[in-house]
Order: sequence, then C-alpha cells, then structure tokens
Amino acid sequence: MNTLSLHPDEAKTTISRHIYGHFSEHLGRCIYGGFWSADDTLREDVIEALKEIQIPNLRWPGGCFADEYHWRDGIGPRESRPTMINTHWGGVTENNHFGTHEFLELCERLGTEPYICGNVGSGTVQELAEWVEYVNFDGISPRADERRANGRETPWGVKYWGVGNESWGCGGNMRPEYYADQYRRYATYCRNYGSNRLYKIACGANVDDYRWTETLLKNVPHHMMQGLSLHYYTTNWNEKGPATGFGEAAWFDTLQRTFKMGELLERHGALMDHYDPQRKIGLIVDEWGTWFDVEPGTNPGFLYQQNTLRDALVAGIHLHLFHSHAERVHMANLAQTVNVLQAVLLTDGATLIKTPTWHVFEMYKSHQDAKNIPLHLACGEYTLDGKTLPALHASASKAADGSVLVTICNLHASEAQPLTVTLGGTFASVTGRTLTADAFDTHNTAENPDAVAPQPFEGAVLSGEALTLTVPARSVTALTLR
Repeated sequence: MNTLSLHPDEAKTTISRHIYGHFSEHLGRCIYGGFWSADDTLREDVIEALKEIQIPNLRWPGGCFADEYHWRDGIGPRESRPTMINTHWGGVTENNHFGTHEFLELCERLGTEPYICGNVGSGTVQELAEWVEYVNFDGISPRADERRANGRETPWGVKYWGVGNESWGCGGNMRPEYYADQYRRYATYCRNYGSNRLYKIACGANVDDYRWTETLLKNVPHHMMQGLSLHYYTTNWNEKGPATGFGEAAWFDTLQRTFKMGELLERHGALMDHYDPQRKIGLIVDEWGTWFDVEPGTNPGFLYQQNTLRDALVAGIHLHLFHSHAERVHMANLAQTVNVLQAVLLTDGATLIKTPTWHVFEMYKSHQDAKNIPLHLACGEYTLDGKTLPALHASASKAADGSVLVTICNLHASEAQPLTVTLGGTFASVTGRTLTADAFDTHNTAENPDAVAPQPFEGAVLSGEALTLTVPARSVTALTLR
C-alpha cells in the first residue's frame, strides 16, 4: 500500500511565489509572434493566459541573447532603432521593436516582477550601470532624463538583476575565478536608487559544476551577491529525441533525468550551506525544463517543440523538488514562456494554445507563498528495463486561510496507484482535479485545444484524519482540503 503522511504543524518554510517564475528570451517566436504581435503591440491573449497562472516574475532578454544585447538599441522611437543579428538563435535580423519600455510595460500588465539579465559577455560596466540608472533613478540625471524623453516619467524600480548569463559558456567562456572578479566589478556599479534595494544574481553553475559554485562563494563577498543561479535541462544531449511520437522508454528516461534536479539542489545547496550558513544567498534555478528535437520543418535555431503529458509530469516533479528545498531555492524560471522549449503557451498566428505544462502551473498556483508541509511518502516502484523510479511523487502546502493543497504525480505509465494519506488534522471537505490522457504524447492543438486539460477528480474520500484515493496512471492530481 502506498502511504503519504503530512505534518502540517511543522510547516514553517514559505514556498516563495518566485519559484513559479518564467523566462522570455529573444529566441525563435518567444518575443516576436509570442508576446509581441505583428502590428507592434502586446498580445492580449498571451497576457490574459499568463495572468490566469499568476506568474510572479519574468526573466528577459536572455539567455545567451542577453550577452549580445545592447539595451540602448531598444529604446526611443521604434522606427529609429537599429537592427541586429541574433547570432545565437537562427541568425535572424531583429528590429529591436521590443525593448526595455515594452518589456516593462508587459510586466506591469501582467502584475509580475521583471528580472533583467545584463550583458557581461560583450557589454561594458558603464553600459550595465547606465541601464540600472535609466530604469530605476527618480532624480535628475542624463539617463533618467533620457527615460522621461522616451515617455516614462517615473522609474520602474526593477529589483532583480542578473549579472551575465552562462558566463562559463555562451556568455564569455570564462573560468570561475575570472568571472568572480568580473562579477565583483560589474555588481559594484549596479547602484541602489532611492528605497529600491537590488537583488543581484550571479551566474552560477552549469548543471553539476560544483567547482564553479564553490569558487564564487569563496571569491565574491556575500553582501554583493543576493542570488546564485543554476541551469539544468531535462534532456539526453546525445539524442534528444522527438517531443511527440515517443514510447515508454523515452517517457521513463525523461522522468528519470528529472530527478537529477533533486541531486543538484542537494549538492549545490550543501556548498551554499557551508559558505552561507545563514542562507542569505538564494539559489536561483533560472533555466529549467525539457529540451527535445525541434518540430519537423521548423527552424532548428528556434527551439520550437510540442508539449505533452510527459512535460506536465516533468513540471510537476520539478516544482515539488523546489518546494522541498524552499529554504534555499528563492526563484526558478521555466524555459521558456511562449513557443520555445517547454513553453506554457504556443501560438500560431491568432491562435493560442495552453499546453499541459500551463495546466500544471494553474493547478499548483495555490502553492505560491504557502507554507511547505513536511511529508513522508512510502510508495511502490515503477520498473522498466531493470531501472526503477518511485511510482509517486508528492508535495503539500498550507495557505494563510488554513486550506491545504496536496499535489501528486503518478509516474507509472500504465498503473493507477492506491494511496492512503494521513492528514495530521481534520478537514470538512476535499475537492480535486486530475490531468491525464490516454497516450504518453497527447498534446493540445488548434484543432483539439483541450486534449490534455484537468478534469474533476471525485475519487478522494475523507474519513477522520485520513484520505483515501486511487491516483490515475500517468497523471498530475491536485487536491484541496478545507
């Protein structure tokens, strides 16, 4: 019998809403054709869909693009902005019509915190310092006056700033010692203006490069660094495989790779606990998600892939792992928001599709800023070709109003899982929804936009302090107890 024991009285750590953040890079059709329409306006349907899942922050302009982006090219009258070549992603020419003002208007419309990633790879200290001044200074200065001349009287007060991106790779191929010195230099000139205190995020490790993490923690004064990033994609880099049309072996392999994130959080977290025992520095997982082959017939540099039930399970498990490390993980950013990699939204002309991953974020949104409930899950195994995974994965949180959200992933491709939950308290009611489909690779299309969509789940039975249910195969289930 599978059992889950909750300990709501021990719920102390807040699951930061920023764990539910997103990422928007100038890559493929994420910006142009995604957020930004052909008539040079923000897409209202995209904004409304993202407001539904209450996205707490949005990272921009990259990614690798950030370290070739010069912000001054993206301000002023659009017809006067110079074009540029996006050398990282498809070699396309960009007109810079979506720049600082457009991005920050988008964030205001979404009610979300902007997270700007600055150019360290090909930019200068002065360039980044003046960007912060342009965006945040409320007094009289050349950059603040320039902002006013471009139509924005009051500063935006952007808090989150990344100092470079993937500086170990596309952001400059730097050694950690060199980047640590560069970070100290660039971060020094990212000034606080008025009451706004910057949250400066250093470029952290590529997957399991623990030496990079340790070198930065040793060589950057901790008061200069509020966050340290981590990037990990759930992919087999030797053979990514298709996003659809896969079998159980690919399903299993992808879910198995998902659990690598747990190992990374443990080991990078242990290093941070050693050098930062008071946990003042946040671990910022600002790129995560699946990475498969692009859809046939699409530009390989645009990273456009379909989004299936498999992606939904990957998202659910990742969010659970972030919850369980919420004392250290302050922010995470799914890659990417629209039309790129594990997107929550896909667009095709005027058509907008909510992906299975979007539905997971919607089902999980009550976890944001709730207290993480410690739990113990004892479950059977899912075995394939001599390899094993836990059949179930779960998380629970307690909201300010006393309600409890329990989310459960059934990884097993074909077997439902009976489950008994010890609640650690009594509740008057339980309601639920479940996300599943008949096939591994079921996905939403313009012709069938609800092929993967949550359905009411009425199989949970309350009895005293216990809850019994059978979790459907290959599913994500959310139960709310009041």
